[in-house]
Amino acid sequence: MIHPELDAEALYAQLESAVTTALAGTENLAIVGIYSGGAWLAERLARSLSVTDVGYIDVSFYRDDFSERGLSAEVKPSQIPFEVEGKTILLVDDVLYTGRTTRAAVNTLFDYGRPARVMLAALLDRGGRQLPVAADFVAKTITLASDQQLVLQQADDGHFSLTIAHA
Repeated sequence: MIHPELDAEALYAQLESAVTTALAGTENLAIVGIYSGGAWLAERLARSLSVTDVGYIDVSFYRDDFSERGLSAEVKPSQIPFEVEGKTILLVDDVLYTGRTTRAAVNTLFDYGRPARVMLAALLDRGGRQLPVAADFVAKTITLASDQQLVLQQADDGHFSLTIAHA
């Protein structure tokens, strides 16, 4: 189901504007996207900011609820092809919900080194936090029923779309 407030390209433009305004010219900036939606967003943000240090992480094995969730069908290897030590890292995810994915992503990052700073950008914040996590940059906050989830998709031409699915 497509929700009328969820124009993914318009939301991305808002997020990109906030991030580029705040971080343009930041030294030692690297962008790390969380598979899969966060990775897509990270790629576009990196192009907008002319950032060459871009990485991707899969947090499946780092989640504290791994035994309940199990593995998704598409576990991908994390790729951090730069030195994390001393970098300002913009961690990017598509949807911020409980905070567990963010926590797992930060744990993953620290396996690669100790960044100077980690900031979080999310396309959407749907509330429902179970951990004290907040995004530094977010395009929109939306409330959904607990049995609903937001799904970001990327078309072959690179354009984003958002749908609401029932879990």
